Amino acid sequence: MKFKTRLLVTFLTIILLPLALAITAFLGIGTYLSRQQEEYGFRNSDYNVLIDPTQASRVMSDEIFYEVKGKLDENPSLLEDIGVLSAINDKISGKSSYILVRKNDELYYTGNQLASAQIFDKLPEFDEENINPEMAQSIYYDDMNKFVRQMDFYFMDGSEGSFFVITKANPIVSRELFVDMAISIMVILIITSIFLTKWISKGVFEPINQLNIAMQNIAEGNLEYMLPDKNDGEIGDLYRNYEDMRLRLKESTDEKILAEKQNKELVSNISHDLKTPITAIKGYVEGIMDGVADTPEKMDKYIKTIYNKANDMDRLINELTVYSGIDSNRIPYHFHRINVAEYFGDCIEEVGLDLESKNIELNYSNLVSQDTVIIADPEQLKRVINNIISNSVKYMDKQQGEIDIRILDEIDSIRVEIEDNGKGIAARDLPNIFERFFRTDASRNSAQGGSGIGLSIVKKIVEDHGGYIWATSKEGEGTCMHFVIRKYQEMQD
Repeated sequence: MKFKTRLLVTFLTIILLPLALAITAFLGIGTYLSRQQEEYGFRNSDYNVLIDPTQASRVMSDEIFYEVKGKLDENPSLLEDIGVLSAINDKISGKSSYILVRKNDELYYTGNQLASAQIFDKLPEFDEENINPEMAQSIYYDDMNKFVRQMDFYFMDGSEGSFFVITKANPIVSRELFVDMAISIMVILIITSIFLTKWISKGVFEPINQLNIAMQNIAEGNLEYMLPDKNDGEIGDLYRNYEDMRLRLKESTDEKILAEKQNKELVSNISHDLKTPITAIKGYVEGIMDGVADTPEKMDKYIKTIYNKANDMDRLINELTVYSGIDSNRIPYHFHRINVAEYFGDCIEEVGLDLESKNIELNYSNLVSQDTVIIADPEQLKRVINNIISNSVKYMDKQQGEIDIRILDEIDSIRVEIEDNGKGIAARDLPNIFERFFRTDASRNSAQGGSGIGLSIVKKIVEDHGGYIWATSKEGEGTCMHFVIRKYQEMQD
């Protein structure tokens, strides 16, 4: 849930929930207290009685009046009986009320002698309209906080009589209602606060605590700690952003670990491959120093061997330099328009002499037109051809080796194929040969050394030229490298 929605729900809950609970509590307490009205002499349930103490007194007086009226109808002399009057007074004496009976202008009976002395002189005169209980007069004496209800009648001797119900106008039931409602409101506020606290805690604080724990795991290097998926609101967005950050950090860390592993492997490979020619150079130099090369022929052979080994070292160092450029994406390119026929003709002439010295036959065919032009870096493209041919020579296992170079026309592109008759590449290794440091030979030896980055350099250079490269091979028969580079086409006006 979004924070905006959560705040709206919280706002409505603070208003509506206490209101609903307060109404429910009032109705419940009112119902309960209404059932207790009979203890106060109230037969009818009216919520006004619970709120207005004068209304409570009026209801109580009416019921007393109707009871007295009924007794007068049965026996007109009943109100002249002090015992009956005392019995009526006893029924209401516990309700801050008492009765007073006046005969003419004299006190005939009172249920509270002391209180009657204070109010007797202020009681209203006899009025025939008050004989009917429904017309009974009501008077509130504010100075004494007394509520008086009057019903008039005639004594048996014809004297004027007045029957009063006098009530102290303090809350009877309303005080209890006030206390109960005050307690209820406190309970309602506590319930509302507990509900909102738990809801906000579950919806906001718990997710934030989980996120805090997750960030602590990140700080400690634990990139495997995952947060549960949250589909809604800002918390969900925060969780997803954390997961994106965690995955990127994990990917970056994995790449860093892999790079460190590859760098260590590169150092190991280069060290091994440099050690072999250095050892050979030292051996031949020592032979010269010790006089082993005692003929011009032997001396010439030793010097050529030293020269070849130095070239091998130079090639390895160049590969390392190019690899460093690939790793930092800083290979220097100088693109030019190159005529395909002329360029590859020169390359074949250059590499042919070297292959001939190694007893490897070179076959070349160009099937593109003589005016075909590509955009390429001559030096880097030559590196591609030399690395592929060097790789073919390295894994040549035939006494009479063959390398075929073909230039094919692909309409908008040219395709270069360099095929050998070497030992080939296993099908399981073929998809991996362009990966850095991948080597198909499980054991390293001086005859088939190498840093394992030659073909990865080839792939990088071809792709930087906007082309692509792949290989096909059969074990025991040979391997063919294919790479494609787009032709250069003049813009048409």
